[in-house]
Amino acid sequence: MSNQDITVGVLSLHSSKESKAILNAVDEMGYGTEWLRSENTAITVEDGDMRLEPEVDVVANRLLLSSDEHPAEGIGLAMTMNRLEPMLNEPMAATTALHKFASAAALAEADVPVPDAVLALSNDQLNERRGRFGERAVYKTAIGTHGGGTWMVDTENSVNAQVGGRHAFLQEFMEHDSKRHHDLRVYVVGDEIVGAMNRYAPEGEWRTNVALGGEVEDMTGRLPKRVREIALNSVEAVGLDYAGVDIVQSDDGYYVLEVNPTAGFRGLFKASGISPAPHIARLAIERAGGSVDEEEVERLSDRLDDSRPACTPKKQSTKEPENVTVGYIEEVVVTGTQGTKTVLAKSDTGATRTSIDAKLAAEIGTGPILDIVTIKSGSVKSGRSRPVVDLVVGVGGTQHTVTASVEDRSHMDYPLLLGRDILKHYQVDVNRRADEEHELDAEEEEQAEE
Repeated sequence: MSNQDITVGVLSLHSSKESKAILNAVDEMGYGTEWLRSENTAITVEDGDMRLEPEVDVVANRLLLSSDEHPAEGIGLAMTMNRLEPMLNEPMAATTALHKFASAAALAEADVPVPDAVLALSNDQLNERRGRFGERAVYKTAIGTHGGGTWMVDTENSVNAQVGGRHAFLQEFMEHDSKRHHDLRVYVVGDEIVGAMNRYAPEGEWRTNVALGGEVEDMTGRLPKRVREIALNSVEAVGLDYAGVDIVQSDDGYYVLEVNPTAGFRGLFKASGISPAPHIARLAIERAGGSVDEEEVERLSDRLDDSRPACTPKKQSTKEPENVTVGYIEEVVVTGTQGTKTVLAKSDTGATRTSIDAKLAAEIGTGPILDIVTIKSGSVKSGRSRPVVDLVVGVGGTQHTVTASVEDRSHMDYPLLLGRDILKHYQVDVNRRADEEHELDAEEEEQAEE
């Protein structure tokens, strides 16, 4: 097989800019590409021989397991493929990175500094140990929930050992700059740091995620030697081939918060003008036995081509399944830092965001107020100011982490209103009411007793 006969597959069941950028970089380098998606991927066993279709020579794993309700399915799929072809970010390493506490264990074992933390399997065990973190601590789900699952909590209030069915833990909050919280994101590919940036939290927020409005600053080429060592050692300790390493500075040094195998490219590219995509493409090609000139990688690193790749599989001709339907009144599960409750919620496609009754928010512990927003309605033209908080809402077995507004709904029939931030994932049947079903069930039980 000649170098140019090599085909790189990207395993990504979602349509992300990062997956597209990697595929386009491989294509620019003159090698074959396949986007491994539900439309075109199959694994067959015939006479004891296994085969992956479409055929590839190496797989770059870009599965977003943290947003998967059942991550074991994705892990099993990646493990199967890894038995057939070499894979970047192998399944066991990606699984270690997926579970934040397992990742912390791997880092600590390799003498990589991590913040103090505690994961306990009961509420009592977790709350007995919370005093060690001072007045406030970071409260996280061990596996992220659709990009959420992180709160700042006052250590005087109790928390639960689980949030939405996922284990949670407390972690020391570290801060070096009291004026504006920030951390470092260092992107590592292979044994090379390809870019780095400072991420600054938006005003009134402590989380630095670019998706939340955080600002970025290029740090490529300006990293302290100790930070470079920590970043490279972190990726090696977890066993990944490429990752974004999040590092925070405290008064006594640097600590690793997370090693993210599917870290986004956009924030780094905005800050530094560097795309990790061609670096990942080269690593994949080299893993399959090919080669790419360094000059070619550098040439492609100054662009982030996330246009539709030529290898994008065609949509299946069969009719796509319709979205799951929710009722006008729906039974949902709401979860905060202190509890979980099942309640009836009203669906409102005219509302931008979900809102929760203040009393219910206090009962489940929705965490600190993130912001104050103005909500406009037809009856109040000037709008009303309401606090917003993080909230986990379970609808039909699927969890959604949203930023919900808090209001007094005691005069309303339902303590929760589902806005378009959740309803965009569903179809709404205005004739279906969960409260009517409950009344019918109760009536049938009464009749049976007579």
